[in-house]
Amino acid sequence: MKILELFKFMIEQKSETPYDGGLLDFIESYLDDFKAVRIDVNGVKNLFIYKKFCDGEHLCFAGHVDVVPAGEGWDSYPYKATERDGYIYGRGTQDMKSGVAAFVQAAKEVKDFKGTLSLLLTSDEEGEGIYGTLEVLKYLKEKSMLPDVGVVAEPTCEEVFGDAIKVGRRGSINGYITIKGKQGHAAYPQKAINPINLLAPRLSSMAGVDLDNGDEFFAPSKFVITDIRAGMQVTNVTPNELKMMFNVRNTTLTSQKEVKEFVAKSLEGLDYELKLTQGSYPFKTDTDTKLVRNIDRAIENITGIKPKHSTAGGTSDARHLAPFGVDVVEFGVINDTIHAVNERTTANEVESLYEVFKSLINMWE
Repeated sequence: MKILELFKFMIEQKSETPYDGGLLDFIESYLDDFKAVRIDVNGVKNLFIYKKFCDGEHLCFAGHVDVVPAGEGWDSYPYKATERDGYIYGRGTQDMKSGVAAFVQAAKEVKDFKGTLSLLLTSDEEGEGIYGTLEVLKYLKEKSMLPDVGVVAEPTCEEVFGDAIKVGRRGSINGYITIKGKQGHAAYPQKAINPINLLAPRLSSMAGVDLDNGDEFFAPSKFVITDIRAGMQVTNVTPNELKMMFNVRNTTLTSQKEVKEFVAKSLEGLDYELKLTQGSYPFKTDTDTKLVRNIDRAIENITGIKPKHSTAGGTSDARHLAPFGVDVVEFGVINDTIHAVNERTTANEVESLYEVFKSLINMWE
């Protein structure tokens, strides 16, 4: 297969989370000179496939074959790669079958490598993500097979192909606040304690507030309120309690400790409960590492563009690699229609991404 043929084939295999659409079996057979390990857990299919060419560093390309549901309103069938107006349309074109096709084809064609080359693939990145990449990394650690460096082929470019890579990601702290009051009749507010009234004058000093100043790589950690609810949906009863939810996409400068302190200061004097959970932790790969220098050079070789180093956006499976001591970056096609109706990319981007990955593999020493 050529790269575009492989890419279109992948688009046309319906693989909505947590199903792989048969793609992991296909990739295992397609890379028939690589050794394959299946780590399937609780209905999630995972594939680790590798080839040791010689002693040296272990470079791993990582990604997911699952996609979010297509939704309604497409101009073409979402599970057929449809070419129109200079684009290729289909669910997963950007997120992230373009990236998977590019590194699978690059691995298929590699003749030599100064170390071990591997691919780590899961069918559950778009879902809960509990039994995917993380389970594979646990297995690899037990077997002393963890990669030294990793490239996650998520879509990262902003305006033109080659303009940005991710060298880190913010973490995600979720918060749940319950403010206690005393239910009462709306006609006798003096006999009740209305938690809405307690929160209202403090809300402006909480919503959208930056918890740190950020730095050259990270935007500030912002306190983002996502839900407020109270009451019984009637007009004559004041509520007994108010529940508020929030999210902080945190930098390395802010942790749960700082979030707790901010809430305590903001709600001082109130009777409240706070629960925090951490969906992911922030990380940043040193931009002076061999991995970052080499992928910068590979991108510039193919596109003529020196990419900027970014940590913007949500989370990805790169968040799992970093805590295992793996230097990791992300690079892929332009990100502007992921999860949207009529998701699309261009043939040129897919071909260029494949060429970048080939260049990276060939320059590794």
